[in-house]
Amino acid sequence: MRSKPCLKPEQTRLPWDGPGLVAGVDEAGRGPLAGPVIAAAVILDARNPIEGLADSKKLSARQRERLFDLICARALCCALGSASVQEIDEINILQATMLAMRRAVLGLRLTPSQVLIDGNRIPVLTLRAEAIVGGDALVPEISAASIIAKVHRDRWCAQLDVQYPDYGFARHKGYGTAQHLDALRRLGACPEHRRSFAPVTEMLHVC
Repeated sequence: MRSKPCLKPEQTRLPWDGPGLVAGVDEAGRGPLAGPVIAAAVILDARNPIEGLADSKKLSARQRERLFDLICARALCCALGSASVQEIDEINILQATMLAMRRAVLGLRLTPSQVLIDGNRIPVLTLRAEAIVGGDALVPEISAASIIAKVHRDRWCAQLDVQYPDYGFARHKGYGTAQHLDALRRLGACPEHRRSFAPVTEMLHVC
């Protein structure tokens, strides 16, 4: 059981640090051939609602960026968790996704009474948790988490594009597009490619 930090004499518990808080959790980056898988956990403030929350895949990049800023400003708390390429290759993408989600939940500043997770699997948690298929379109907290995770990972890909400009990461975000596969054929894999993913493994064998 995760212990709560001891409070100093001058500290008091916030009125919302108790029962009733709901955290939504979602991930970005399960399918790409490169980069970490990123998870986000978000606890929204019911007194400060955010309009326009939706599955991040249904939003434009501009809409996601706008909502990202609103979520960061208005949510009670947000946290990110990730699993590296090395972890993905060692324990497989499913287990790495669960690990990233667990890290995101554990990183929350407030402790939720319930965790709602997009999908049909639940990471190892000591908190009450429920998996909801299609939750990113149904539950505002999960929608918010999907936006935070997606924007954060897209920004990471833009930075990777600066480091490895010939692969086109800023455009395809690591997914196995024709452009990406062509770059793999010509250049081989960079350190951020997932060696356990079939297209990368095949290219390495060819090279």
